[in-house]
Amino acid sequence: MTILYNKKSVEDLEVNGKRVFVRCDLNVPIENGQVANDRRIKASVPTIEYLYQRGGIVILASHLGRPKGERKPEMSLRPVAARLTEILGRPVHFAEDCIGEATEQQVAALKPREIILLENLRFHKEEEKNDPEFSKKLARLADVYVNDAFGTAHRAHASTEGITHHLSPCAAGFLIDKELKYLGNALAQPERPLLAILGGAKVGSKIGVITQLMKQVDTLVIGGGMAYTFLKVQGIGIGDSLFDSESAETARKILADAEQSKVKLVLPVDCVVADKFDNAANREVVDIDKIPVGWMGMDIGPRTIERIKEEVAQARTIVWNGPVGVFEMDNFAIGTRAVADAVAASKGVTVLGGGETAQAAEDFGVDGRMTHVSTGGGASLEFMEGRVLPGIAALDDK
Repeated sequence: MTILYNKKSVEDLEVNGKRVFVRCDLNVPIENGQVANDRRIKASVPTIEYLYQRGGIVILASHLGRPKGERKPEMSLRPVAARLTEILGRPVHFAEDCIGEATEQQVAALKPREIILLENLRFHKEEEKNDPEFSKKLARLADVYVNDAFGTAHRAHASTEGITHHLSPCAAGFLIDKELKYLGNALAQPERPLLAILGGAKVGSKIGVITQLMKQVDTLVIGGGMAYTFLKVQGIGIGDSLFDSESAETARKILADAEQSKVKLVLPVDCVVADKFDNAANREVVDIDKIPVGWMGMDIGPRTIERIKEEVAQARTIVWNGPVGVFEMDNFAIGTRAVADAVAASKGVTVLGGGETAQAAEDFGVDGRMTHVSTGGGASLEFMEGRVLPGIAALDDK
């Protein structure tokens, strides 16, 4: 069952002259000391700009990478502060730490309509442990709390859950508002037919999502590496294609449940195979039951593409999570590109979830034509599974 949250929004807050702690998701790739992709930074701008315009003292906090409690210069948020300054067109101060006396003094000196970005939260191991004392230290910096980091909302960390016990009010930023609106409505109150397209590598990571979607969708398309597990348990030879042996029994059960339900389950009928995992590999298009021994499925084939396009054309709501081939390699990106183009052309509501799906849509230049592209990978999956997201549950109800 999809959980529909009804949380206070940043628009419900009085922030003039107040210090607002904003948990953002600024976990972006850094290359040669510069931001390589600023999609997540730009997604945070509406909330930052709103608080700034209303006289708030804006304190931004985020993690970057997995420093595991150690201070690692290559995972500093300093380049993000520089990029934010460029995007906003106004200075973004930078604090060398996210807690401590020096940081508290730096924040205390800020005036309304000033912005500061704190150093990487995960330079402290207490962040991911949701340590109560660390949460209190973060809370000392502010009067009000806003969470706009949907990508970490499925984690009960100090900056997403612990801090809410020490600040009030606690509200959702515009990005989380948008995520809850589109992901929630697409699954709980969809215009039908509702089509879900699931791709990616392993069945195991999406068992919960598949099981949940089987109760909600009209049609479920399964592509990508995980499709081969469903094919193999039906007795189809898959060569050296990806096989998730630990999820084989679950795949059998899902196939059986699909037969007994009214859900139309669509699996590949042909695929592009290669003799090795390499863009320059020898490749052929074969029927799904004709994969040669020693070869592996790398992309969906042309007949499968046409079947998916037919389903997309009929759907009024489309949820897509996971590429349907190895789209990072040009020779095996044709299927994912075709799906992206078809979904972008749909007249229905189109919601994309997962980092790889968002990346594919951006690479193919269609992200701006989707109704909503989720910024949360694991969070969007857990939301689709119907699981409680601690970072959102901790916010104040309306």
